[in-house]
Amino acid sequence: MHNLGHTRSSIQRNHILQTPDTFIRTVLPGMKDAAAVVHVGPAAGAAFTQYTAELAPNGTLGPTSAQRFVYVTEGVANLKTAVNTAQLTVGGFAFLPAGMEHSITAEAKAVLAVIEKPYEPLAGTPEPGFLIGHEDQAVAVALNGDEDLQVRGLLPDHPSFDFAVNTMTYQPGAALSMVEIHVMEHGLLMLEGGGIYRLGDGWYPVTAGDFIWMAPYCPQWFGALGKRPAKYLIYKDWNRSPIG
Repeated sequence: MHNLGHTRSSIQRNHILQTPDTFIRTVLPGMKDAAAVVHVGPAAGAAFTQYTAELAPNGTLGPTSAQRFVYVTEGVANLKTAVNTAQLTVGGFAFLPAGMEHSITAEAKAVLAVIEKPYEPLAGTPEPGFLIGHEDQAVAVALNGDEDLQVRGLLPDHPSFDFAVNTMTYQPGAALSMVEIHVMEHGLLMLEGGGIYRLGDGWYPVTAGDFIWMAPYCPQWFGALGKRPAKYLIYKDWNRSPIG
């Protein structure tokens, strides 16, 4: 049925909600048998780029000179570097330092959440190294003591990393304890379930497959609704001074 111009998507000065009915696919340089939905990037005012990569069997990502974080949401992807080979399944992730040559190839159809960001050096701190893991191996921590809201950090909390990526899982009815307003920006991909997100002065129903960008100082709050947990993957810039 034609939606007659209606969508839940919203583009505002300090936030974006992008829903699957508005996704447009493109091919990024170096991709083979693959397509990308570019959710946010410098063109929208973000200091990072996040996209969903959809790989056909034997499809590959192209190269990047930036740092790259990859999280598998569907299928199986094979990662190869000069010294490492790894198979990434659903929930598996990898961090590739800036300039590290690598290839990522789908065994069958695979879908990847991809985050890329130029590295910001920190004086006296070495650059981060190659990292692979699986979400299940990350320790779940109750946010502010709320056992119904669990956070898993996928990257080490070390000053060599200039951004963080976490998953956050809310039991039905769980919610953030406050409206947050802060200098970090976010990229957020809804993985499971749904709920209500406050972004700025707007209130938005969200569900699995939606993407949200939050600019610095965007008021933000989330509460889970429904009969199943809500879960999302969230990026934020981290460990760097906002004054440069």
